[in-house]
Amino acid sequence: MSSTLAGAFGIAALFVAVLALVFAIQALRAQSGAPKTAAKLPATPEPQVQPAQSPQPDAKPGTVKSELRRLSQELENTRTELRETLQHLAVVRYDAYGDMGGRLSWSMALLDDKGDGVVLTSINSRNDARSYAKEVKSFESDAKLSPEEEEAIETLRKEAAQPPPTPPGG
Repeated sequence: MSSTLAGAFGIAALFVAVLALVFAIQALRAQSGAPKTAAKLPATPEPQVQPAQSPQPDAKPGTVKSELRRLSQELENTRTELRETLQHLAVVRYDAYGDMGGRLSWSMALLDDKGDGVVLTSINSRNDARSYAKEVKSFESDAKLSPEEEEAIETLRKEAAQPPPTPPGG
């Protein structure tokens, strides 16, 4: 047999093998009921939509409408969790002792949207440094606060009382 004829048979055999592979994949997809699209969205639980929130019928899973509802619910859950994070910060620097300058002492308040969190203080002298942590609930503490700690908390209380800025164009 000539090498040209052997090459032709090889190409024909390769073509038949690829064709058989394509048919096998289609048969498996039809048997499993999977969609024939190459890119499939990851399986995620559908949001639990309350009937009072949405009078519209539930969208079919995997549709744009159901994905928008799921993402909307995830966004709302994220916003709720964000309100409970220590995201507000105020720092007051000062000289705790008259013989030392440079404002090396500091008090820092870390609070969430409800005014819960902690106030941390570091008082630095020439010989040592002392650190304190005091719990804060609703912008108040059961522990006695220094004037600088109170100032840090008051700064965040004033920020919380101001309305949030409106985004541009809205």
